[in-house]
Amino acid sequence: MLKSIPPIISPDLLKILMEMGHGDELVIADGNFPAASHTQRLVRLDGHGVPEVLDAVLSLLPLDQYVDMPAAVMGVVPGDPVVPVIWEQYAALTQKHEGKSIQIEELERFAFYERAKHAYAIVATSERAQYANIIVKKGCVL
Repeated sequence: MLKSIPPIISPDLLKILMEMGHGDELVIADGNFPAASHTQRLVRLDGHGVPEVLDAVLSLLPLDQYVDMPAAVMGVVPGDPVVPVIWEQYAALTQKHEGKSIQIEELERFAFYERAKHAYAIVATSERAQYANIIVKKGCVL
């Protein structure tokens, strides 16, 4: 254990966060996301949900301040009646850690999958909420 490091941050995840550079992206995926087939760097945080992982990650990782939308979610498939209320938690968490409102991009499902393939790493969670996947882009520590 280390001081000031949230205990949910595993040694593997801490290493990945440290290795990431400005502009690299991290996917925090829900339990239905095909994480293993979309990355070379997979961190499993089974038993945890996306909001608690996002909260811990954002306590260490600055969002990219040089892009309009440093976070992205998988948009609802047309015709699906699901309303992803979990996105409200993401907005609150980005506000909490960045000190300002952050615009979150909505990507079409297959565009999200393609972008995830190019992310630095994917964190797989046990989140059960639909459309709970989020991509965050690392910024600079100023």
